[in-house]
Amino acid sequence: MRNGTRLGGLTWLAAVVTVATACTGLSSSGSPGSGAISVNILTFTGPQIAEPLQRRAPDFRTANPNISISVTTVPFSDLYQKILTDVSTGTNSYQAFVFDPQWMGDFVGPGYLEDLSTRVKADASLKWDDIGAFFRDFSATYQGKVYTIPLDGDFHMVYYRTDILAKDGLKPPETWDDYLAIAQKEQGQDLNGDGQGDYGSCISKKRNAQAYWFITSIAGGFIQTDGTNQGAFFNTADMKPLVQNEAFAAALDIYKKTGQFGPPNEINLDVGDTRGLFTSGRCALSMDWGDIGTLAIDPTTSKVKDKVGAVILPGSKMVLDRSTGKLVPCDATTCKNAVNGINHAPFASFGGWSGAINGKVSTAVKDAAFKFLSYMSAPEQSNVDVTIGKTGFNPYRTSQFSDTKLWVKAGMSEQAAKDYLGAIQASLQSPNMILDLRIPKTQQYQQVVLDKAVAQFLAGEIDRDTAMKQIYDGWEAITNAEGRDKQLSAYKASLGVQR
Repeated sequence: MRNGTRLGGLTWLAAVVTVATACTGLSSSGSPGSGAISVNILTFTGPQIAEPLQRRAPDFRTANPNISISVTTVPFSDLYQKILTDVSTGTNSYQAFVFDPQWMGDFVGPGYLEDLSTRVKADASLKWDDIGAFFRDFSATYQGKVYTIPLDGDFHMVYYRTDILAKDGLKPPETWDDYLAIAQKEQGQDLNGDGQGDYGSCISKKRNAQAYWFITSIAGGFIQTDGTNQGAFFNTADMKPLVQNEAFAAALDIYKKTGQFGPPNEINLDVGDTRGLFTSGRCALSMDWGDIGTLAIDPTTSKVKDKVGAVILPGSKMVLDRSTGKLVPCDATTCKNAVNGINHAPFASFGGWSGAINGKVSTAVKDAAFKFLSYMSAPEQSNVDVTIGKTGFNPYRTSQFSDTKLWVKAGMSEQAAKDYLGAIQASLQSPNMILDLRIPKTQQYQQVVLDKAVAQFLAGEIDRDTAMKQIYDGWEAITNAEGRDKQLSAYKASLGVQR
């Protein structure tokens, strides 16, 4: 997630690599030879993210016969706790992790992750300076030290059918009002020529999946107006949640309304489902990570090749006055970064899957794990993997944005490549980019409290005001339990705000 959980229906066999699937207890052959160093990497079930690790492990083993790589997978909802339990109990069944870099706040302090700063500087093959500054500074670094190797770049964009919008004389959405208007117009139209009505919008709403990222992507344009270090989750003066106000209320309403122009069972759809609907030609619009751009060129599954455009997340002409909790017009005073009177706040949701090393294993094992993660991230491998939709890896290196040749070679038209990379660059270069939450207990703030309330609201189990109060109270309880001053300090540091 990008990709959030990045689910799919394919299964993969890595011929020589040991692949242990935790949820089934099964493993393949390929045990290490005598004297080999074993590295067991824990990640999520995928197959995205796990797939390239498994596929490339045999080639890595050929070049490094003394290192055996195995990959253990668990559902994304279990990944955080699985890592925490393993390292906190000293079990250390896993020597490395490919995980959500947001969680570093819980793993760095106790020494569960290895400081990779020295190794990174000494590794010329990694080409560290080619990794985008955002991903080096956010996905890889915590409190000034490098703890992860980026393998993926994640933030949300909006995708649209270029042929459908052109046919109807519509422009890509600049605001969420535009998005809803387009979705309403296209809802029920036959978008793929099969004689059946299709959908104006496809956005995942499944509980315990992506809801907590998608609601922030919608709310961001209303809430964050003054640059990245303003933050979109808490007030930087007192750590009070920014969720009981007219801006967050508007975002909840928009998110729910998109469901009126989507598949009838959208509340149960994960991103793998909505991606499949979009690439089969059944959706006019979607919001997702970078995956749709590459999945759209897969000749075996896509019916929308060269019919897909991408744009920065829609914004808003009304923004939050934090002193009153009210929405006010976006102008030169309230929206310093507005474009044509619209406040855009692209959201680095998740930030990108990254590899970390268990800080409690032997030096030899750490070196072996680092060598494999460096191999996976190096341009020779990653420049290919980011163009393949099934990997779940999205571009994160400067060289991957520099020209369209890499993407045209992969199967994109020149125009599609320009649209795709242009939306990514517009997001990365925005001075108002929202950084995803990265403080202690991030998983509880987002995946527990926020996800539950949003899911209950979408399902009609609670009303909008109850949802906002539930989030506010839940976040306050976590903050108070952890210590408000401690959490505020961590939040401000994560935004680059000087104490």
